[in-house]
Amino acid sequence: MSLDLVVTNARLRGGASTVAIGIAAGRIAEIAPEIACDAPAIDAGGMLALPGFVDSHVHLDKACLLGRCGHVGGDVRAAIAAVSRVKRSFTEDDVYARAARCLDKAIAHGTTRMRSHVEVDPRVGLTSFRALRRLKDDYAWAVDLSLCVFPQEGLTDDPGCEELLVEALDAGADLLGGCPYADSDPITQIDRLFDLARTYDVDLDLHLDFDLDPSWGHLEEVCRRAEAFGWGGRVTIGHVTKLSAMTPNEFERAARRLAESGVAVTALPATDLFLTGRDRSYDKPRGVTAVHELVARGVACSVATNNVMNPFTPFGDCSLMRMANLYANVAQIGPEGFGACLDLVTEGPAALMNLDDYGLRVGAAADVVVMDAASEDDAFAEIAQPAFGLKNGRLSFERQRAKLLPPQ
Repeated sequence: MSLDLVVTNARLRGGASTVAIGIAAGRIAEIAPEIACDAPAIDAGGMLALPGFVDSHVHLDKACLLGRCGHVGGDVRAAIAAVSRVKRSFTEDDVYARAARCLDKAIAHGTTRMRSHVEVDPRVGLTSFRALRRLKDDYAWAVDLSLCVFPQEGLTDDPGCEELLVEALDAGADLLGGCPYADSDPITQIDRLFDLARTYDVDLDLHLDFDLDPSWGHLEEVCRRAEAFGWGGRVTIGHVTKLSAMTPNEFERAARRLAESGVAVTALPATDLFLTGRDRSYDKPRGVTAVHELVARGVACSVATNNVMNPFTPFGDCSLMRMANLYANVAQIGPEGFGACLDLVTEGPAALMNLDDYGLRVGAAADVVVMDAASEDDAFAEIAQPAFGLKNGRLSFERQRAKLLPPQ
Protein backbone atom coordinates (compact mmCIF):
# COMPACT_ATOMS: atom_id res chain seq x y z
CA MET A 1 0.00 0.00 0.00
CA SER A 2 1.23 3.47 -0.86
CA LEU A 3 1.46 5.71 2.22
CA ASP A 4 0.98 9.47 2.35
CA LEU A 5 2.77 10.07 5.66
CA VAL A 6 4.63 8.18 8.39
CA VAL A 7 4.98 9.27 12.01
CA THR A 8 8.19 7.62 13.25
CA ASN A 9 9.57 7.00 16.75
CA ALA A 10 6.20 7.38 18.43
CA ARG A 11 5.47 5.78 21.79
CA LEU A 12 2.03 4.31 22.37
CA ARG A 13 0.32 4.03 25.74
CA GLY A 14 1.95 1.25 27.72
CA GLY A 15 4.52 0.66 24.98
CA ALA A 16 8.10 -0.17 25.94
CA SER A 17 9.47 0.70 22.53
CA THR A 18 8.62 3.14 19.77
CA VAL A 19 6.59 2.45 16.64
CA ALA A 20 5.91 3.99 13.26
CA ILE A 21 2.38 4.94 12.22
CA GLY A 22 1.69 4.79 8.51
CA ILE A 23 -1.12 6.89 7.10
CA ALA A 24 -2.95 6.64 3.77
CA ALA A 25 -6.03 8.52 2.55
CA GLY A 26 -6.58 10.06 5.95
CA ARG A 27 -6.59 6.77 7.84
CA ILE A 28 -4.11 4.71 9.81
CA ALA A 29 -2.90 2.04 7.42
CA GLU A 30 -0.10 0.41 9.41
CA ILE A 31 1.47 0.41 12.87
CA ALA A 32 4.83 -1.36 13.10
CA PRO A 33 8.23 -1.00 14.78
CA GLU A 34 9.53 0.45 11.53
CA ILE A 35 7.97 1.24 8.17
CA ALA A 36 10.18 1.48 5.11
CA CYS A 37 8.66 3.65 2.37
CA ASP A 38 9.20 6.83 0.38
CA ALA A 39 6.42 8.80 2.08
CA PRO A 40 7.23 11.99 4.01
CA ALA A 41 8.00 11.34 7.67
CA ILE A 42 7.52 13.23 10.92
CA ASP A 43 9.81 12.17 13.76
CA ALA A 44 7.96 12.00 17.09
CA GLY A 45 11.27 11.76 18.93
CA GLY A 46 10.13 9.07 21.35
CA MET A 47 7.17 11.14 22.55
CA LEU A 48 3.75 9.77 23.46
CA ALA A 49 1.18 9.47 20.67
CA LEU A 50 -2.52 9.50 21.57
CA PRO A 51 -5.68 9.51 19.52
CA GLY A 52 -6.98 13.08 19.28
CA PHE A 53 -8.85 14.29 22.35
CA VAL A 54 -12.65 14.23 22.29
CA ASP A 55 -14.61 17.03 23.99
CA SER A 56 -18.10 15.64 24.45
CA HIS A 57 -19.71 18.69 26.10
CA VAL A 58 -18.83 22.33 25.45
CA HIS A 59 -20.79 25.56 24.95
CA LEU A 60 -19.06 27.46 22.15
CA ASP A 61 -21.98 29.83 21.60
CA LYS A 62 -21.70 31.48 25.02
CA ALA A 63 -17.94 31.28 25.52
CA CYS A 64 -15.77 34.33 26.24
CA LEU A 65 -18.52 36.53 27.67
CA LEU A 66 -16.64 37.87 30.67
CA GLY A 67 -17.11 41.60 30.98
CA ARG A 68 -20.41 41.54 29.09
CA CYS A 69 -22.77 39.91 31.59
CA GLY A 70 -22.50 42.05 34.69
CA HIS A 71 -22.35 38.84 36.69
CA VAL A 72 -20.01 38.64 39.67
CA GLY A 73 -20.77 35.20 41.04
CA GLY A 74 -23.71 33.01 41.95
CA ASP A 75 -25.32 29.66 41.43
CA VAL A 76 -26.43 28.04 38.20
CA ARG A 77 -29.71 29.98 37.99
CA ALA A 78 -27.87 33.29 38.36
CA ALA A 79 -25.52 32.24 35.56
CA ILE A 80 -28.44 31.28 33.31
CA ALA A 81 -30.12 34.64 33.96
CA ALA A 82 -26.92 36.57 33.27
CA VAL A 83 -26.40 34.91 29.90
CA SER A 84 -30.12 35.21 29.07
CA ARG A 85 -29.88 38.98 29.32
CA VAL A 86 -26.88 39.32 27.05
CA LYS A 87 -27.69 36.69 24.42
CA ARG A 88 -30.51 38.82 23.07
CA SER A 89 -27.79 40.99 21.53
CA PHE A 90 -25.83 38.09 19.96
CA THR A 91 -25.06 38.34 16.25
CA GLU A 92 -23.78 35.55 14.03
CA ASP A 93 -20.42 37.24 13.65
CA ASP A 94 -20.13 37.77 17.39
CA VAL A 95 -20.89 34.12 18.19
CA TYR A 96 -18.61 32.95 15.41
CA ALA A 97 -15.66 35.03 16.64
CA ARG A 98 -15.97 33.94 20.27
CA ALA A 99 -16.45 30.29 19.34
CA ALA A 100 -13.51 30.40 16.93
CA ARG A 101 -11.32 31.75 19.73
CA CYS A 102 -12.15 28.63 21.76
CA LEU A 103 -11.75 26.26 18.83
CA ASP A 104 -8.30 27.64 18.08
CA LYS A 105 -7.24 26.87 21.66
CA ALA A 106 -8.87 23.43 21.66
CA ILE A 107 -7.19 22.41 18.40
CA ALA A 108 -3.80 23.56 19.67
CA HIS A 109 -4.35 21.40 22.77
CA GLY A 110 -5.04 18.31 20.65
CA THR A 111 -8.84 18.16 20.41
CA THR A 112 -10.01 16.62 17.12
CA ARG A 113 -13.68 15.81 17.91
CA MET A 114 -16.16 18.03 19.75
CA ARG A 115 -19.84 18.17 20.66
CA SER A 116 -21.06 21.72 21.24
CA HIS A 117 -24.39 22.48 22.85
CA VAL A 118 -26.17 25.43 21.24
CA GLU A 119 -28.93 27.42 22.91
CA VAL A 120 -32.08 27.78 20.79
CA ASP A 121 -35.01 29.80 22.16
CA PRO A 122 -37.14 32.89 21.38
CA ARG A 123 -34.49 35.24 22.81
CA VAL A 124 -31.58 34.17 20.64
CA GLY A 125 -33.51 32.40 17.88
CA LEU A 126 -31.26 30.42 15.55
CA THR A 127 -28.48 33.03 15.56
CA SER A 128 -25.99 30.91 17.51
CA PHE A 129 -26.90 27.75 15.61
CA ARG A 130 -26.28 29.43 12.26
CA ALA A 131 -22.93 30.78 13.47
CA LEU A 132 -21.74 27.39 14.69
CA ARG A 133 -22.95 25.69 11.52
CA ARG A 134 -20.62 28.02 9.60
CA LEU A 135 -17.85 27.27 12.08
CA LYS A 136 -18.41 23.54 11.65
CA ASP A 137 -17.72 23.84 7.93
CA ASP A 138 -14.84 26.29 8.23
CA TYR A 139 -12.96 24.22 10.84
CA ALA A 140 -13.56 20.77 9.36
CA TRP A 141 -9.85 20.64 8.47
CA ALA A 142 -8.99 20.37 12.19
CA VAL A 143 -12.00 19.20 14.18
CA ASP A 144 -15.25 17.29 13.68
CA LEU A 145 -17.85 19.53 15.32
CA SER A 146 -21.23 18.08 16.28
CA LEU A 147 -24.04 20.53 17.13
CA CYS A 148 -26.53 19.73 19.90
CA VAL A 149 -29.43 22.21 19.99
CA PHE A 150 -31.18 22.60 23.33
CA PRO A 151 -33.48 24.83 25.41
CA GLN A 152 -31.42 26.26 28.28
CA GLU A 153 -34.27 28.19 29.92
CA GLY A 154 -37.19 25.78 29.67
CA LEU A 155 -39.29 24.21 26.95
CA THR A 156 -42.86 23.62 28.10
CA ASP A 157 -43.02 27.10 29.65
CA ASP A 158 -41.23 28.97 26.82
CA PRO A 159 -43.72 29.50 23.93
CA GLY A 160 -42.07 29.19 20.53
CA CYS A 161 -39.03 27.30 21.79
CA GLU A 162 -40.05 23.87 20.53
CA GLU A 163 -40.79 25.25 17.07
CA LEU A 164 -37.27 26.70 16.94
CA LEU A 165 -35.76 23.37 17.99
CA VAL A 166 -37.69 21.68 15.19
CA GLU A 167 -36.46 24.31 12.73
CA ALA A 168 -32.87 23.67 13.80
CA LEU A 169 -33.32 19.91 13.49
CA ASP A 170 -34.79 20.41 10.01
CA ALA A 171 -31.73 22.53 9.19
CA GLY A 172 -29.33 19.75 10.11
CA ALA A 173 -28.61 19.89 13.85
CA ASP A 174 -26.77 16.69 14.77
CA LEU A 175 -28.55 15.91 18.01
CA LEU A 176 -30.92 17.25 20.63
CA GLY A 177 -30.29 18.41 24.19
CA GLY A 178 -32.36 19.51 27.13
CA CYS A 179 -32.33 21.09 30.56
CA PRO A 180 -35.23 19.65 32.57
CA TYR A 181 -34.23 21.32 35.86
CA ALA A 182 -34.84 24.75 34.26
CA ASP A 183 -38.39 23.84 33.23
CA SER A 184 -41.53 24.24 35.35
CA ASP A 185 -42.59 20.80 34.06
CA PRO A 186 -39.36 18.80 33.75
CA ILE A 187 -41.05 15.44 33.13
CA THR A 188 -43.01 16.78 30.18
CA GLN A 189 -39.84 18.32 28.79
CA ILE A 190 -38.13 14.93 28.95
CA ASP A 191 -41.12 13.34 27.18
CA ARG A 192 -41.12 15.94 24.40
CA LEU A 193 -37.38 15.59 23.87
CA PHE A 194 -37.57 11.81 23.54
CA ASP A 195 -40.45 12.18 21.09
CA LEU A 196 -38.46 14.64 18.98
CA ALA A 197 -35.34 12.47 19.14
CA ARG A 198 -37.31 9.51 17.80
CA THR A 199 -38.99 11.60 15.10
CA TYR A 200 -35.64 12.92 13.84
CA ASP A 201 -33.61 9.80 14.72
CA VAL A 202 -31.02 11.76 16.69
CA ASP A 203 -29.20 11.15 19.96
CA LEU A 204 -30.01 13.01 23.19
CA ASP A 205 -27.65 14.83 25.56
CA LEU A 206 -29.39 16.30 28.62
CA HIS A 207 -28.22 18.67 31.35
CA LEU A 208 -29.57 16.88 34.40
CA ASP A 209 -30.11 17.52 38.09
CA PHE A 210 -27.69 20.35 38.86
CA ASP A 211 -27.86 20.31 42.68
CA LEU A 212 -26.70 18.24 45.64
CA ASP A 213 -30.01 16.90 46.95
CA PRO A 214 -30.19 13.18 46.09
CA SER A 215 -33.65 12.74 47.63
CA TRP A 216 -35.27 13.50 44.27
CA GLY A 217 -34.19 13.64 40.66
CA HIS A 218 -34.86 12.74 37.04
CA LEU A 219 -32.24 10.05 36.42
CA GLU A 220 -34.73 7.21 36.70
CA GLU A 221 -37.15 9.00 34.35
CA VAL A 222 -34.43 9.27 31.70
CA CYS A 223 -33.33 5.65 32.13
CA ARG A 224 -36.91 4.41 31.87
CA ARG A 225 -37.51 6.32 28.65
CA ALA A 226 -34.20 5.24 27.14
CA GLU A 227 -35.35 1.65 27.59
CA ALA A 228 -38.91 2.29 26.41
CA PHE A 229 -37.78 4.16 23.27
CA GLY A 230 -34.94 1.76 22.47
CA TRP A 231 -32.50 4.65 22.85
CA GLY A 232 -29.88 2.82 24.91
CA GLY A 233 -26.42 3.93 23.82
CA ARG A 234 -27.90 7.14 22.43
CA VAL A 235 -28.59 9.14 25.59
CA THR A 236 -26.10 11.11 27.67
CA ILE A 237 -26.72 13.06 30.87
CA GLY A 238 -24.33 15.80 31.91
CA HIS A 239 -23.43 17.20 35.34
CA VAL A 240 -25.74 14.84 37.35
CA THR A 241 -24.17 16.36 40.46
CA LYS A 242 -26.72 14.55 42.65
CA LEU A 243 -24.66 11.40 42.09
CA SER A 244 -21.80 13.02 43.99
CA ALA A 245 -24.00 13.43 47.07
CA MET A 246 -25.40 9.89 47.21
CA THR A 247 -24.61 7.25 49.80
CA PRO A 248 -22.63 4.24 48.51
CA ASN A 249 -25.80 2.15 48.28
CA GLU A 250 -27.69 4.88 46.42
CA PHE A 251 -24.77 5.32 44.04
CA GLU A 252 -24.65 1.58 43.34
CA ARG A 253 -28.36 1.54 42.49
CA ALA A 254 -28.01 4.54 40.19
CA ALA A 255 -24.95 3.03 38.48
CA ARG A 256 -26.82 -0.20 37.89
CA ARG A 257 -29.75 1.63 36.29
CA LEU A 258 -27.45 3.66 34.06
CA ALA A 259 -25.62 0.53 32.90
CA GLU A 260 -28.85 -1.40 32.34
CA SER A 261 -30.45 1.37 30.30
CA GLY A 262 -27.36 2.36 28.31
CA VAL A 263 -27.41 5.98 29.51
CA ALA A 264 -23.98 7.64 29.52
CA VAL A 265 -22.70 10.30 31.93
CA THR A 266 -20.44 13.34 31.43
CA ALA A 267 -18.77 15.09 34.36
CA LEU A 268 -17.89 18.75 33.93
CA PRO A 269 -15.41 19.45 36.73
CA ALA A 270 -14.66 23.13 36.14
CA THR A 271 -18.29 24.23 36.16
CA ASP A 272 -19.47 21.73 38.77
CA LEU A 273 -16.75 22.87 41.19
CA PHE A 274 -17.41 26.55 40.54
CA LEU A 275 -21.21 26.53 40.89
CA THR A 276 -22.16 23.83 43.39
CA GLY A 277 -22.06 24.14 47.16
CA ARG A 278 -22.36 27.93 47.16
CA ASP A 279 -24.93 27.79 49.93
CA ARG A 280 -22.27 26.39 52.27
CA SER A 281 -19.94 28.72 54.16
CA TYR A 282 -17.55 25.92 55.16
CA ASP A 283 -16.81 22.26 54.43
CA LYS A 284 -17.93 22.79 50.85
CA PRO A 285 -18.72 19.67 48.79
CA ARG A 286 -16.92 19.04 45.54
CA GLY A 287 -20.08 18.35 43.54
CA VAL A 288 -18.27 16.35 40.84
CA THR A 289 -19.68 12.94 39.99
CA ALA A 290 -17.23 10.03 40.26
CA VAL A 291 -17.48 8.95 36.64
CA HIS A 292 -14.43 6.67 36.89
CA GLU A 293 -16.46 4.64 39.40
CA LEU A 294 -19.36 4.53 36.96
CA VAL A 295 -17.03 3.28 34.20
CA ALA A 296 -15.98 0.43 36.48
CA ARG A 297 -19.66 -0.50 36.70
CA GLY A 298 -20.22 -0.57 32.94
CA VAL A 299 -21.40 2.99 32.24
CA ALA A 300 -20.01 4.96 29.28
CA CYS A 301 -18.54 8.18 30.68
CA SER A 302 -16.49 11.24 29.81
CA VAL A 303 -14.99 14.37 31.32
CA ALA A 304 -15.45 17.54 29.28
CA THR A 305 -14.92 21.30 29.17
CA ASN A 306 -18.46 22.72 29.39
CA ASN A 307 -18.17 26.52 29.69
CA VAL A 308 -15.20 28.79 29.02
CA MET A 309 -14.81 32.30 30.43
CA ASN A 310 -18.44 33.09 31.16
CA PRO A 311 -20.66 33.29 34.28
CA PHE A 312 -20.88 29.49 34.48
CA THR A 313 -17.09 29.07 34.46
CA PRO A 314 -14.95 32.24 34.39
CA PHE A 315 -11.77 30.50 33.26
CA GLY A 316 -10.55 27.83 30.84
CA ASP A 317 -7.95 27.17 28.16
CA CYS A 318 -9.82 24.35 26.33
CA SER A 319 -7.20 21.77 27.32
CA LEU A 320 -8.79 18.38 27.91
CA MET A 321 -5.55 17.06 29.43
CA ARG A 322 -5.84 19.81 32.03
CA MET A 323 -9.52 18.99 32.61
CA ALA A 324 -8.79 15.29 33.12
CA ASN A 325 -5.97 16.22 35.50
CA LEU A 326 -8.36 18.50 37.42
CA TYR A 327 -10.83 15.64 37.68
CA ALA A 328 -8.11 13.35 39.07
CA ASN A 329 -7.26 15.95 41.71
CA VAL A 330 -10.90 16.35 42.73
CA ALA A 331 -11.52 12.60 42.79
CA GLN A 332 -8.21 12.00 44.65
CA ILE A 333 -6.91 9.60 42.00
CA GLY A 334 -3.22 8.72 42.07
CA PRO A 335 -0.92 7.24 39.41
CA GLU A 336 -2.75 3.93 39.51
CA GLY A 337 -5.72 5.67 37.90
CA PHE A 338 -4.05 8.12 35.52
CA GLY A 339 -4.72 5.88 32.54
CA ALA A 340 -8.41 5.58 33.42
CA CYS A 341 -8.65 9.37 33.68
CA LEU A 342 -6.97 9.76 30.31
CA ASP A 343 -9.62 7.42 28.89
CA LEU A 344 -12.27 9.93 30.03
CA VAL A 345 -11.10 12.44 27.39
CA THR A 346 -10.23 9.92 24.65
CA GLU A 347 -11.80 6.47 24.37
CA GLY A 348 -14.65 7.21 26.80
CA PRO A 349 -16.19 10.17 24.98
CA ALA A 350 -15.55 8.48 21.64
CA ALA A 351 -17.70 5.55 22.78
CA LEU A 352 -20.30 7.91 24.26
CA MET A 353 -20.54 9.75 20.92
CA ASN A 354 -20.57 6.48 18.95
CA LEU A 355 -17.43 7.36 16.98
CA ASP A 356 -16.68 4.05 15.30
CA ASP A 357 -13.64 5.35 13.39
CA TYR A 358 -11.73 6.52 16.47
CA GLY A 359 -8.48 5.31 18.03
CA LEU A 360 -4.85 4.55 17.35
CA ARG A 361 -5.52 1.41 15.34
CA VAL A 362 -5.38 0.31 11.74
CA GLY A 363 -8.46 1.50 9.86
CA ALA A 364 -9.28 4.38 12.18
CA ALA A 365 -9.19 8.01 11.17
CA ALA A 366 -5.65 9.37 11.44
CA ASP A 367 -6.44 11.82 14.24
CA VAL A 368 -3.27 11.82 16.33
CA VAL A 369 -1.82 14.11 18.99
CA VAL A 370 1.82 13.73 20.05
CA MET A 371 2.46 14.89 23.61
CA ASP A 372 5.74 16.33 24.86
CA ALA A 373 6.28 13.41 27.25
CA ALA A 374 7.70 9.91 27.10
CA SER A 375 4.85 8.12 28.91
CA GLU A 376 1.18 8.51 29.65
CA ASP A 377 1.85 8.91 33.39
CA ASP A 378 4.32 11.74 32.78
CA ALA A 379 2.01 13.40 30.27
CA PHE A 380 -0.93 13.24 32.64
CA ALA A 381 0.85 14.26 35.84
CA GLU A 382 2.65 17.20 34.20
CA ILE A 383 -0.26 18.27 31.97
CA ALA A 384 2.17 17.96 29.08
CA GLN A 385 1.73 20.22 26.08
CA PRO A 386 1.12 18.68 22.67
CA ALA A 387 4.07 18.91 20.29
CA PHE A 388 1.98 18.46 17.14
CA GLY A 389 -1.25 16.94 15.90
CA LEU A 390 -2.79 15.39 12.82
CA LYS A 391 -6.38 15.53 11.62
CA ASN A 392 -7.26 12.92 9.00
CA GLY A 393 -3.55 12.43 8.40
CA ARG A 394 -2.75 16.08 7.80
CA LEU A 395 -0.58 18.14 10.15
CA SER A 396 -3.08 20.50 11.80
CA PHE A 397 -0.88 22.26 14.37
CA GLU A 398 2.56 22.24 15.93
CA ARG A 399 3.87 23.81 19.10
CA GLN A 400 7.42 24.93 19.80
CA ARG A 401 9.02 24.01 23.09
CA ALA A 402 9.93 26.84 25.43
CA LYS A 403 13.59 27.76 25.11
CA LEU A 404 15.42 28.65 28.31
CA LEU A 405 17.96 31.47 28.04
CA PRO A 406 20.47 31.27 30.91
CA PRO A 407 23.10 34.00 31.13
CA GLN A 408 26.19 33.38 29.05
